[in-house]
Amino acid sequence: MDAEAAETNAEHGLDAHPADDLAPLDAVIAERDEWKDRALRVAAEMENLKRRAETQQNDARAFAIQRFAKDLLGVADNLERALMAAPKESEGATAGLVTGLELTQKALLQAFDTNGLKRVAPGPGDAFNPHLHQAMMEQPSDTVPGGTVIQTMQSGFELFGRTVRPAMVVVAAKGSGGQASNPYGAAPASDGQAFDGKA
Repeated sequence: MDAEAAETNAEHGLDAHPADDLAPLDAVIAERDEWKDRALRVAAEMENLKRRAETQQNDARAFAIQRFAKDLLGVADNLERALMAAPKESEGATAGLVTGLELTQKALLQAFDTNGLKRVAPGPGDAFNPHLHQAMMEQPSDTVPGGTVIQTMQSGFELFGRTVRPAMVVVAAKGSGGQASNPYGAAPASDGQAFDGKA
């Protein structure tokens, strides 16, 4: 009787261990987790690809405009030189010509600004930025500290954070300005003796 019952149970799988019954379910869960992980990775990869494509599109647009903008900078410079050479107190037709030049320059600079081309013209005392400025010369100054701009010789331009043309500037030599009297950075100590902070 016991042999027949065991045979019947074996046919129906009733005498198998409960853990053996869950093995197929564990395999299905593991496969599901693997596919879920793959799907998440593909979704993340697609998101990265989308972001990368947008960045490349923006860069391509910026570079296309950059070449055109660079060509127009010469026109803007010539227009500015013409305005500087124009007589300040003029009458009649000359006054109309000067006004026309001023309006043309204003329209050109407005078109630059609308398309993201920003003018870079540092004022006296502004910090020298090697990414935006090109030092044409260095000279001592009593008015601004060393390493800052004394004068802008030619304006620069940047497009979407990229330098199209650096501003040409004159930079104050080291030790200029307030540091001129004490070039070695010595500061008076509290007891009246000099203390060299750089030593």
